[in-house]
This record gives sequence, C-alpha cells and structure tokens, in this order.
Amino acid sequence: MGIHQYFKSLSDLEKIYRCPGKFKFQEHSVASHSFKVTKVAQFLGTVEENKGNKVNWQALYEKALNHDYNELFTGDIKTPVKYASAELRNLFSQVEEQMTQKFIFKEFPKEYQQIYLDRFKEGKDDTLEGKILSVADKIDLLYESFGEIQKGNPEPLFQEIYEESLLTILEFKEMESVKYFLNEVLPDMLDEKFIEHSELNKVTQKIVKANLEE
Repeated sequence: MGIHQYFKSLSDLEKIYRCPGKFKFQEHSVASHSFKVTKVAQFLGTVEENKGNKVNWQALYEKALNHDYNELFTGDIKTPVKYASAELRNLFSQVEEQMTQKFIFKEFPKEYQQIYLDRFKEGKDDTLEGKILSVADKIDLLYESFGEIQKGNPEPLFQEIYEESLLTILEFKEMESVKYFLNEVLPDMLDEKFIEHSELNKVTQKIVKANLEE
C-alpha cells in the first residue's frame, strides 16, 4: 500500500492504449502520450519565452506530466465522444476527479495529499501554462491521427480527430507558439507525401483559413 501503489500504477499507464476499439497501425499508450505532450509543451514554452512571455516552468512541467494520470481509473475515452457535449465532458471530469481523490486519500501520506490533489487536477486553465498544455495535447493528438491517415487507415474517426484537434489549436491562434506552429510546423507536416495528401491538405487549408479570417 501507499506510494508503492502510485509508483506501480505508472507502469499501468503503459498498458492503457489511446483510441480503444479502433484499428490502428501504431498503438499509443497514455504513458507515451504524456511524455510527448511534455516535450511539445517544452518547445511551445520556449517559443513563448523567446517572444518575451514569462513561463512558469515548474507549473508547465507538472501540468503536462500529470494531465492524463486520471485515465488510470477510467481509461481513454474517444475524443469525439468525450467532447460531444459540455454536460458529458463535465460528467467524465467529475468521475475522474472523484476516483483520483479516493486513490490519493487511500495511498498517499497525509502530508503529501494536498500537493498531489493540486497536481492531478485539471491543468487546462486560463494561465499561459494551461493554454500551452491545451495546445500541446492537441498537437500530439493531431500527429497521432495524421500518422494513421498517412499510413492509409480507412477509419473515418481519425479524420474527425485530426479536424477537431486542428480546430482546438486554432482557438489559441493569438499565442506566439501557435503562430509558430501554424507558420513553421504545419506546412512541413502537409508537405510529406502520402496517399491522402491532397485531400488532407485541402481540408487543413480550409479550416485554417476560415479560423484565421474570424
């Protein structure tokens, strides 16, 4: 019991695969997703800092590393389902929060409980670090879906996830790091050659253009 169970649970995150129930050429675990999101967030934070914005690096790393730990208790829920309505999203959040609190109160020494309650709470807030997390999370999801589309996966879900991820990133289009992503990274992604290249390029340009003109 205790912290041993917490350390043990970190390995369990390697066995929870994202987007369950759908054919995928490459599986992505919650553990690998958290690592990738943290690396993406680090770069986005570097861009923000380079443009003169103050980044709280401790807050950013803690938010990124811990943002999906709650999925240990609920598993990964498909993005289109999770965000089908605000009510449904809030319900999922409440369940995750309650189960996480129960785990912390059971396994963590009292002197560390509040610290980890804070670390495991929803990190996507209105702070710069919370916004960076929101963008980094969707960038990794964009790349996961892009990889499946690039390999010729016929599941329409990955096209839906790609579009939803891009739309969410564009909600933060005023951020310096998002401008960098749109101007420097996304064009390189679309320049890669693959079967659905022309169609995905067309869809991407349409979404970006419509949102930047708002």
